[in-house]
Amino acid sequence: MYKLYTDAATLNHGDQEHDQSAGGILILNQGHQTQLKVPLADAHDNHTAEFSTCIAGLRALIERVPDDDLSKTIVFYYTDSKILADSLDKQYAKHYQSFVDTILQLEANFQLVMNQWIPESANMGAHELAQQALHQSK
Repeated sequence: MYKLYTDAATLNHGDQEHDQSAGGILILNQGHQTQLKVPLADAHDNHTAEFSTCIAGLRALIERVPDDDLSKTIVFYYTDSKILADSLDKQYAKHYQSFVDTILQLEANFQLVMNQWIPESANMGAHELAQQALHQSK
């Protein structure tokens, strides 16, 4: 069983084209922790950054789980993004459907993925990683 936490951070410059985003990914398994920071060059708003970080987190997890175990693996995925959690629950997002489709395809690699919204206060590990990644990319 794996626990996956993601969060995104966006620095607004008042001009969406110049806004910067980054993501933080925290993977927990059997007492081991993997921390990842990802720059998100193509995400110019926080919602896009949240979806993109989820995708990056699932891809990172797929890379770390042995191929023989992948289809037997249960994942608890946690996000503090309400739009992301609701979209995954409904398998639909009006403006982000391509992201939802990609996430669902990635989740299909696992036996089961439980998507769960959590408050920001419960997602501080991924939040701090996202903030660090954002400030490193300035």
